[in-house]
Amino acid sequence: MRLRSLLFVPGDRPDRMAKALTTGADALILDLEDAVALSQKAGARSAVADFLTQPREVPLVVRVNPLDSGMIDEDLAAVLPGLPDAIMLPKAEGRASLKALDAKLDWAGARDTGILPIATETPAAMFQLGTYGGVTNRLIGLTWGAEDLPAAIGAATSREEDGSYTAPYALARSLTLFGAAAAGVAPIETVYPAFRDLEGLGAYAARARRDGFTGMMAIHPAQVPVINTAFTPSADEIAHARAVIAAFAENPDAGALSLDGKMIDRPHVKQAERILASAGE
Repeated sequence: MRLRSLLFVPGDRPDRMAKALTTGADALILDLEDAVALSQKAGARSAVADFLTQPREVPLVVRVNPLDSGMIDEDLAAVLPGLPDAIMLPKAEGRASLKALDAKLDWAGARDTGILPIATETPAAMFQLGTYGGVTNRLIGLTWGAEDLPAAIGAATSREEDGSYTAPYALARSLTLFGAAAAGVAPIETVYPAFRDLEGLGAYAARARRDGFTGMMAIHPAQVPVINTAFTPSADEIAHARAVIAAFAENPDAGALSLDGKMIDRPHVKQAERILASAGE
């Protein structure tokens, strides 16, 4: 499953679900949690369940309610017959949360359904970001959020005046990145709330890719093309990656080589392979 751009769609807005298929997003996140009022949960479950039965044009991920919400079993009962590609688990707290959802999916016979945790939304979650590896093959990535955590600890905001993260939330972002790498899954950058600021989004997404994130969530269709562009290697990057791999293929016993007047070594090969993989090669 390609996880370059993932667009949130409220679960109680079936009209938006159909429109979201035309945005170019790599995947849709059909939301049963924050985007849906408590009084609308049942209707949202029905709408999402119906949408899952329609021809699948892009992967569909369903964000259910948290494990301790008292609603997740109803969510899963409604949507799993439609075979969602993955379940997004909010307020995940590491290995224990992952095992709990994995067991529920096993019990339901959802063999091919992945899990994408939101891994930083509670204080306890921050101490579990290195525990996601080796639990289940269903884990397809890790992502994070910068809204629930400050509310949980009583912080006024997660951002400086210029939009950058304050130190606690920069740490949450970094630990998500490293936790995903340790588990061998895709690190997914969180949303950019200022959905009309496409220039700011472009700079934010470019920094995310620079730092090692492989994709990003979106809250508005207009954000999707910007995110796709940011996480798609340029022609020059692809050409350079091919050259790096070719150079070492021709010199398999070399530890380091010179390419275009610069030294390259084995870590550059890994980086080149990642670039080509993200380009679909």
